[in-house]
Amino acid sequence: MANKQTIPRPEVPASIEAPVGEEVVLHVRASGWQVYVCQAGTEQKPAWTLKGPLAELHDTDGKLIGTHYAGPTWKHQDGSEVKGKLVSKADAPDANAISWLLLTVTGHAGNGILSTVTSIQRISTEGGQPPQGGCDGSKLAAETSVPYSADYYFYAPAR
Repeated sequence: MANKQTIPRPEVPASIEAPVGEEVVLHVRASGWQVYVCQAGTEQKPAWTLKGPLAELHDTDGKLIGTHYAGPTWKHQDGSEVKGKLVSKADAPDANAISWLLLTVTGHAGNGILSTVTSIQRISTEGGQPPQGGCDGSKLAAETSVPYSADYYFYAPAR
């Protein structure tokens, strides 16, 4: 892969910058749902709580190349998979969109493009915010899915 094009780092708030010494190895567009469940939240008051994402991952040409689901986990069609953990977040420029995130990878499976990934950014989010209202004592355990889309950038140590 000597002629592999480098993917430029996106411009993001300082709070979610990927670590120095890492380079982008994959950029995908996710589209799907943020799934919320009605459950007792703070002070045992019912609230919509994130259960997890359920999305398809598409390359920059729009081809389906993977999935994203609770964990949070990203699985590439080449069999490689990563799980992540939140490091930091930044408000999305659109108040109706879910936060932008920086995650660190906590686990790998399979061999492929995600095998060396150490950090993930979620940016350019659209939608996905929990519903307003509709979660009360009579709706405990109810689930709802809110459409969302986002760009994910996967980083690995620079070669």
